[in-house]
Amino acid sequence: MTTIDFSPLFRSMIGFDRMAPSLENAFRNEAGGYPPYNVEVEDENKYRITMAVAGFAEGDLNLETKENLLTVTGSRQQDDDEESRRYLYRGIATRSFERRFQLADYVKVVDARLENGLLHIDLVREVPEAMKPRKIEIRGDNGRYIEGTDTQEETRAAA
Repeated sequence: MTTIDFSPLFRSMIGFDRMAPSLENAFRNEAGGYPPYNVEVEDENKYRITMAVAGFAEGDLNLETKENLLTVTGSRQQDDDEESRRYLYRGIATRSFERRFQLADYVKVVDARLENGLLHIDLVREVPEAMKPRKIEIRGDNGRYIEGTDTQEETRAAA
């Protein structure tokens, strides 16, 4: 296995200390598996996870979010009728599963629905107003703003 050194990135990136373990986990975990899924980007702040869960009903599936981790589990009880069946080939897997998705900060699940054997999970990134970019004014030596409106200069001069 190849090891990747992320230390050069952390020289100029502050507060991303959880990123290295997340990336290492992504490299360790194999892609694929059961059940198959897609991750779609609908726009800058909207995402959709679609999982193929043929044979599962709404009651067989469970979604849970905790600390930026979305866990989707499915467990189906076998019927007595199913135990008595004999298969020549069984390609539709209905075994129990657990899938985990690491969510970025401020990403939350807004909807989940089951349609035609596909579980659609809609996610939205909602950045709080306080976290959005804002312009910082720079004052000169005389206390007046170098860039700003007349209203800001009048307010500072009056104070």
